[in-house]
Amino acid sequence: MTKQELAKLFNVSRNTINNWEKEKPDLVRLINQGLAIDEQIEEAKRNLKRLEEIKESANCSKFKLK
Repeated sequence: MTKQELAKLFNVSRNTINNWEKEKPDLVRLINQGLAIDEQIEEAKRNLKRLEEIKESANCSKFKLK
């Protein structure tokens, strides 16, 4: 995520993000970790949906999966 996107997400200026990086590096690190976790959760949801589609497709064939 770019600094501009991050600033928009938190409704602050890009300069504020620059200041956070200089003065509050732990805050920026935590924000980035949180965003990474959010992305992992979304990816897991997509994977679960795909697996459910595969299971449903398999259930419609001759062989039933349990």
